[in-house]
Amino acid sequence: MELPDFQRAQARSPFHELLGIRVVLWEEGFARLLCTPGPMHANRSGIVHGGVMLALLDQANAFAGLHCPHPGRRRHAVTLDLDTRFTGQARLGVPLIAEGRLVTAGRNVFFARGEVRDEAGALIAFGASTHRYRSGSHTPEGVPVAEAPG
Repeated sequence: MELPDFQRAQARSPFHELLGIRVVLWEEGFARLLCTPGPMHANRSGIVHGGVMLALLDQANAFAGLHCPHPGRRRHAVTLDLDTRFTGQARLGVPLIAEGRLVTAGRNVFFARGEVRDEAGALIAFGASTHRYRSGSHTPEGVPVAEAPG
């Protein structure tokens, strides 16, 4: 599934490019991200480094609370807390799917839960996170894409 052009622009992140993460579904309260780990994602044991799963959970959960239906605008947040449990090992070359779901949102803070699974559906990690909206991002209108919050 391909995101609409305006959502691709909203989702663009140098960090995603570095890790090879793609946002494949993004709607109010939900985000699905995909990453196919390669050799650069390996730890010294030859499996996917846990930091990749942490990054996927953090980003899926954050995006779940940052959906913006308005082209040319986006919402921003910072992670205050990320609690993660690892339940399996990810293998290089096997796609990872991270899904984040918004649990609740207030004026300044939102909470989300997420999971990382491999393409066969095996649970690799799960977790919950707390995020604080950046200036102007607490409403669905967000801020113009060109503006980075201070």
